[in-house]
Amino acid sequence: MNAIILSDGKVVPNLDPGDRGLAYGDGVFETLLVNKALPAWWDRHWNRLLRGTTSLGIPAPSEVAVRRACATLMKAEPGACVLKIICTRGAGGRGYRPPAAATPTVVVSTHPAPDPVGPVDLRWCQTPWAIQPRLAGIKHLNRLEQVLARAEWDDPEIFDGIVRDTEDRVVSATSANLFALVGGRWLTPRLDRCGIAGIVRGWLLDEVPEAAQADLSAVEVSHAEALFLCNAVRGILPVRRLGLREWPLHPAVTALRRKLAIANPAFVFEES
Repeated sequence: MNAIILSDGKVVPNLDPGDRGLAYGDGVFETLLVNKALPAWWDRHWNRLLRGTTSLGIPAPSEVAVRRACATLMKAEPGACVLKIICTRGAGGRGYRPPAAATPTVVVSTHPAPDPVGPVDLRWCQTPWAIQPRLAGIKHLNRLEQVLARAEWDDPEIFDGIVRDTEDRVVSATSANLFALVGGRWLTPRLDRCGIAGIVRGWLLDEVPEAAQADLSAVEVSHAEALFLCNAVRGILPVRRLGLREWPLHPAVTALRRKLAIANPAFVFEES
């Protein structure tokens, strides 16, 4: 991993031990797929990061400074990689009360791109996610719920787990959004109570006329005609199995993967 740390838009050598992102998860982050030194959907990611900083009352970082740092790191990555941008409220001393005048810290880093995977196997998670509308949709740094859910299994055959909220509504996978084909329509769980409004999820809702948000139960998901996961690093992943239910590869999923690859060449895939 290579990284650059910015404070007030200027490169600094180290992260302050008193940084509120480290102490309290007081910040937001974005994870982008990079192909040939070009980050996929920069504008969508940056706009979501700004929605997150606005929701938390964190001053917006300088896009020029962040893009400059990203470009420096990407020059050393000739192939595909993953770019991560973390923005915290910065240092603020001990205690929950935010400082009156915050100086945001931004940490930019690059990581290896994940290996391609085929149709994936999933499980149901037992850890529920708390309902908190003020944090719903944004990609904040408080991810202990995801950590607890992901710690439920170590079976390498299970790619991810599907999580419900404390009122038993399906939310998403631990690291991806979920779409279910129900009655000929692609439905994805509403995220006005908890969960992350993903970049690919947003693109699908914008570009696929039959895609919509809905409250989904575990029964509805289990009886869907097809399922897929999506996120900004892996694109669209067909689901082969969830619990005891199995699905063959659905042509509608393949069609969406082709549509995504045309819209953004970073998500080109090999068809089986």
